[in-house]
Amino acid sequence: MTADTLPICLTCGTQYAAPRPDCPICEDERQYVPPTGQAWTDLATLRAGEHRAVLREQGPGLIGIGCEPRFAIGQRALLVRAKSGNVLWDCAAYLDDEIVERVRALGGITGIAISHPHYYTTMVDWAHTFDVPIHLHENDSQWIGRPDPAVRLWSGTTNRLADDLTLVNLGVHFAGGTVLHWRDGADGAGTLLSGDIVQVIPDRNFVGFMYSYPNLIPERPSVVRRAAELLSEYRFETIHGAWWDSEVPRDGQEVVQRSAKRYLEHIRD
Repeated sequence: MTADTLPICLTCGTQYAAPRPDCPICEDERQYVPPTGQAWTDLATLRAGEHRAVLREQGPGLIGIGCEPRFAIGQRALLVRAKSGNVLWDCAAYLDDEIVERVRALGGITGIAISHPHYYTTMVDWAHTFDVPIHLHENDSQWIGRPDPAVRLWSGTTNRLADDLTLVNLGVHFAGGTVLHWRDGADGAGTLLSGDIVQVIPDRNFVGFMYSYPNLIPERPSVVRRAAELLSEYRFETIHGAWWDSEVPRDGQEVVQRSAKRYLEHIRD
C-alpha cells in the first residue's frame, strides 16, 4: 500500500496508516457516522475524480487552500505568509501537483500547525511533500491516525513558532484545541487564525464556542472563560475561521470578549 492509497474517511477526511473498519474521529460524540455507514476513499481516488484545487486570497498575506467540490468536513487550509516564513495553518485533505507547485511558487512552507483532530486529514502527506514538521498539541495525540516522525508534540499553553507566530492552546472543542496568533497579520493590526476553536459565525459581531458543532453540544463554561482570559493578552483586529471567507473583519479582540460574556450569561441562565 502506497501513501496515496492509505484509507481516508469520507465523512471527516481523516487519513489512517492502514485499513480499518471504523473511524474513531467519527465515532466520537463530537462527530458522527452517517446513516449510510462508514465509507472510505484515498488520495489517488480523489485525484482521479472530479475534485480540483482551489487557492485564493483570504486576507492580507493569507492564501486559502482547498478543493471543489468540497470534500468531507469542507474546511480550507491557510498559507500564512509571515515574515518569519510561510506556515500552513490547519490542513485540507486534498493535495495534488497543482497545489504543490503553487505553494512552492509562493515560497513553500516552513511548518504545519493544526487547530484540532478534525483537520489532521492528510497532514503527513503534506509534511513529507514539503519536508517540514507538524506542530500538534500533546493533549490530542490519541487522535493521530497516521503516526509519523514529522509530528512534533508540544505541551503547555503557548508555543512560539517564530517571533511573529504563537500557538495558543485554548482547550475549546478538544483538549488540545489551538489557535494561531499572527502578530503582524492584518497589515500589522494582528490576526487570530481560529479554525473552529473560536468559530466565525454569520453574525460577524460575535463568535461561537462549541464542544460539538454538528451535534450541538455546548462547550463547558469554565473552558470558554479560560479561553477568553488567555486571548485577552493578545492584540488582533481580524479573525479567520476554517471556512472560505469566514472572517471577522474588525475589532476581533473585542468580539471574542463580548461573545464569551454573552455565552456565559446564556449558560448561567
